[in-house]
Amino acid sequence: MSDPAPLLRTRKLSELDDRSLQGLIRRNPITDPGVRQAAAAICRKIALGGDQALAEASLSYGGGRQNPRIGRREIESALQATKSDTREALERAIEAVGSYHQTQSPTPICHETSPGVRIERIWTPLQRVGAYVPGGKAAYPSTLVMTVVPARIAGVAEMVVVTPGDENGRIDSTLLAAAGLLEVDEIYVIGGAQAIATLAYGTETIPPVDKIVGPGNAWVTAAKLEVFGTCGVDLPAGPSEALVIADHTALPELVAIDLLCQTEHGPDSPALLVTTDPGLASEVEAVIAGLLEILPRREILRTALSEHGEILIVDSLDEAVGFANQYAPEHASVMTEHAEETAAEVVNAGSVYVGPWSPESAGDYATGANHVLPTGGLARSNSPLGVEDFGSWRQVQTLTEDGLAHLRPVIEDLAAAEGLDAHRMAASMRFDPPSFKPPTTNNLEV
Repeated sequence: MSDPAPLLRTRKLSELDDRSLQGLIRRNPITDPGVRQAAAAICRKIALGGDQALAEASLSYGGGRQNPRIGRREIESALQATKSDTREALERAIEAVGSYHQTQSPTPICHETSPGVRIERIWTPLQRVGAYVPGGKAAYPSTLVMTVVPARIAGVAEMVVVTPGDENGRIDSTLLAAAGLLEVDEIYVIGGAQAIATLAYGTETIPPVDKIVGPGNAWVTAAKLEVFGTCGVDLPAGPSEALVIADHTALPELVAIDLLCQTEHGPDSPALLVTTDPGLASEVEAVIAGLLEILPRREILRTALSEHGEILIVDSLDEAVGFANQYAPEHASVMTEHAEETAAEVVNAGSVYVGPWSPESAGDYATGANHVLPTGGLARSNSPLGVEDFGSWRQVQTLTEDGLAHLRPVIEDLAAAEGLDAHRMAASMRFDPPSFKPPTTNNLEV
């Protein structure tokens, strides 16, 4: 009897043509254009129809209930019923996330660029923020922690959470317990595009928010793109991603489980192993086959690995790092002989996990780092969710007479070069009386 075909496709990176390489690197969070159109239609209905349109959308698409708001009593009841170990785990996660994100607290700046010329950079937190927390068949209280804690540190006054319920409109009790510990202001049982539209446009009973954060499926991502401009949004989130760079020193068991760690989120989650050791690649395949026999989400894992799994053989770690920086994964694990040196070269990634004692799940739950990360290659230009995502900076400029006098030649010369006379005169008229008389209002017709 022959061995089963490997789930992950194995190729040599240097032998890929440009089209194949770009096919790996370029990912789109919304692969079905019909989803974008349908999400836009839902958003328009909510914007125009308010509560009634929301009720109809929840009935049609699921994830909601007739009265979407969860009362304080239900939250407190869930908190009281939570097992002590679970509550302690939530509290430790909240503490760790708070400890790390406190280091990001916005610090105002006051700087004098020249005598009499002062510029201040002043932070203003958002007033009302909405966090989308995935739910339904699975529960993600950790995502609630990752979105609410930095918002509180930023100074956000009102934190609103939306999350889909199960087929009966119920919310996971651990998620509600986390909401209680975090003292969330409002929580609603709403899912999908209708949840994003409700946060953006508001209804008769739910006020709109200033910004929406949090990961979601393709419908959530499409709706975020649709409402952007009406309110702020964080990054459009695609499927969870894992990329592992490994050499001959890596343990195949650890490589395999770190690949599966993110893949179990969904059947569209990519998992890539980039290695200098073909022998390790074969061992990892064998370990994965064994793990799939015992993991409960094996069907999701099989689909993800067969459709989006990849083993790339490279000639050197430099080649591996070069590909990783092109791919810009959400999660990058480095398991090499000199892991810290290799990891320092991985500059395009949402979060990097260094060495054999740094599983991706530690960052997902416990280290304090944020797990709301850029996906789909957006790590090339974007950052993990952080405190500065929950407010804005403004510049305040104050000049004295001497300060403006010192800058006057610069202003006048550059304004003249650009042909903007009003700009030039805005400086000169403060020193020289105008050579014209302003019109009087006596002869103006009303």
